[in-house]
Amino acid sequence: MKLHVINTGFFKLDGGAMFGVVPKSLWSKTNPADENNLCSWAMRCLLVEAGNRLVLIDNGIGDKQDARFFSHYYLHGTDSLEKSIRSKGFDFADITDNFLTHLHFDHCGGGVRYHQADPNRVEMTFPKATYWTNEDHWNWAIHPNAREKASFLKENLLPMQESGQLEFLDLEKKELFQGFSFMTADGHTDKQMLPKIQYKGRTVVFVADLLPSVGHIPLPYVMGYDTRPLLTLEEKRVFLEEAAKNEYVLFLEHDPVHECCTVKMTEKGVKLDQTFSLDEL
Repeated sequence: MKLHVINTGFFKLDGGAMFGVVPKSLWSKTNPADENNLCSWAMRCLLVEAGNRLVLIDNGIGDKQDARFFSHYYLHGTDSLEKSIRSKGFDFADITDNFLTHLHFDHCGGGVRYHQADPNRVEMTFPKATYWTNEDHWNWAIHPNAREKASFLKENLLPMQESGQLEFLDLEKKELFQGFSFMTADGHTDKQMLPKIQYKGRTVVFVADLLPSVGHIPLPYVMGYDTRPLLTLEEKRVFLEEAAKNEYVLFLEHDPVHECCTVKMTEKGVKLDQTFSLDEL
């Protein structure tokens, strides 16, 4: 098995929304904001090369929305989904599986694109891939609550089903294949899936929006976007204690600087231990 970091670019979100009730004087120490109170965030995906399978975890924000939509998010950086995948020696047609942690637009928007010959219709970005979610989260996304409606975009979701490439994972088995399992978390959104990958004798956990950055390790640092913040707090506590005990490598999807980190148990609870790139494993 081999893991590849896939950088799809950066976007900006309000710092207060990203840290909930935590004061700016505290969260800005790790995630400084610009003059508009916006912080930069990565949209970092992971490519898993395992035998005859090439699994992409999440796929970034895509480019289907209009200028008004993107004006809210200030996309920046030189990376893109296509550029990053090609830099690893692969093409979109090589992807066999697209594992989606959840269906918010910044995690699944890149999986559907405008048709190259006809900009009035869309096509699947990965023509040979199975797109994986779970039935509970799918139903949550296509019948969205008012709080998350702006994050679940039909143009990102329905083509997956219409193409016949959408499949549901078993939430009891919690495994894509041997060495690639997942856990679920419900605080951010219902039935978010977090991959746990056995790699080089370590467990690499793609923590998605349970832990967007190293700045979110303290338990009260919970996003205002989360639908059930108190549940997120408890899920983080349980997970971080497990991660510290088992020396998990945490792969960070949104941290603007750090690809990976480890955590350790201290007298004051779980704290950041080390940060490093995936290639340093």
